[in-house]
Amino acid sequence: MPWSAKAQALLQQQYAAVGAAATQALPVVVASLEEAVNNNLPATALLEKYKHRLQQTSDYVKAYQQYCWPVNSLDDYKLAPFHVLATEGKTYFHKPHEWHMQTIAEICAADEQLLHATPYMLVEIGDTESEQQAIGMWETLTASGKEGMVIKPYDFLASGEKGLIQPAIKVRGKEYLRIIYGPEYDSPEHLERLRQRKLAGKRSLALREFTLGLEALERFIAHGSLQQVHQCVFGILALESEPVDPRL
Repeated sequence: MPWSAKAQALLQQQYAAVGAAATQALPVVVASLEEAVNNNLPATALLEKYKHRLQQTSDYVKAYQQYCWPVNSLDDYKLAPFHVLATEGKTYFHKPHEWHMQTIAEICAADEQLLHATPYMLVEIGDTESEQQAIGMWETLTASGKEGMVIKPYDFLASGEKGLIQPAIKVRGKEYLRIIYGPEYDSPEHLERLRQRKLAGKRSLALREFTLGLEALERFIAHGSLQQVHQCVFGILALESEPVDPRL
């Protein structure tokens, strides 16, 4: 779904504002530094720094523009479902992700104007060729401006030695991360800071929200009372209010 449809205020007040301000200011700075260098002043290092910042800003603007297009009617939307959560009286958590993707592709074929069947691949962990194919797919997607890929275990619900495995991990591309962390995030000093982030709390919250979501849906499908369903929903809302960096 285009950001211009669901987050117009965010685009105008955050992403576009940063891009517009930097795009207007940095060329003036670069021009002044070039003039200083031409006059034999010791500003070469500073000039190179601000040229790099200008390029980072350009990459930042291109990155968020990938997700914006005019929205005038329902024909301008593209929806890409990836789970069949439930139908009347039945959930599908016991089905593997491959079944979900195949089933959804059949559904999407009924209306390709609105629905988009998400491409996917099965990866055999430990098989070098299979892993390289997945890496190649990720590189192709991110090079074309896509956000990245979502890595999931084969089974919808998968467990390991320590219990339930995190159901999905987003592997974003370099340019999409620029939108999240800012135009200059890939400068060495910022990358070092970002590597120090603590992710354990976010992972714990994600697992708890996931299991509460499953329980809420099971109760709803079983025609449980709204009070029973809302117990889970309010639990999720409470977890969502935890002070965690939303960019993780």
